[in-house]
Amino acid sequence: MGTVIGDLLPLAVGVALSPIPIIAAILMILSADAGGAGRGFALGWITGIAAATVIVVLLAGPLGGGGDREPSAAGAWVKIVLGLLLLGLAAAQWRSRADTAIPGWMRAIDTLTVRRAAGLGALLSAVNPKNLLLCLSAGVVIGSSGTSVGGQVVAVIVFTVLAASSVLFVILGYILAADRLRGPLDRVRAWLQDNNHVMMAIVLVVMGAVVVGNGIGGL
Repeated sequence: MGTVIGDLLPLAVGVALSPIPIIAAILMILSADAGGAGRGFALGWITGIAAATVIVVLLAGPLGGGGDREPSAAGAWVKIVLGLLLLGLAAAQWRSRADTAIPGWMRAIDTLTVRRAAGLGALLSAVNPKNLLLCLSAGVVIGSSGTSVGGQVVAVIVFTVLAASSVLFVILGYILAADRLRGPLDRVRAWLQDNNHVMMAIVLVVMGAVVVGNGIGGL
């Protein structure tokens, strides 16, 4: 179980450090309906991460080997492929580093209802290619590990909480100290917006290398 959690940590950090959802969460709490939109976004974000991971855990069960330390060759190759895809996304992010255009959905955040904010959170967590690949990688790690159902449930919960931690930190920070955090969070948002592609490229390179390394180690 400890090995599985160790393999999940860098993937969870990769999701947590994704700049776009952090920017979105900050914009939500600076919007007209800060409390409602922020809570809806956090709920959608957590649900999307958990759902994507659980689905892959269920599908990846047959990829497991005879025990915790004996993953099948198929599971190892799946990890290698996912890692290479992450590295490909890293290259694409690096090539887009000069693009500073603000997406339309960011400009429309002031008009989001709680339900639409929840939908946006789910989209950014489970449909966004970068985060989806990280969640898929986590699901393969858990599903092919050969651990018990209880162990897999614990692993999914740990991964989801860690992966959602950055967004939850922003939302909880607003609830506890809205006035004091408004200025600093706005500066963080501006910095992340300016450096989104570079930061994401670095994160994806690290995560891709970790996933490929885990796959090679399982051959």
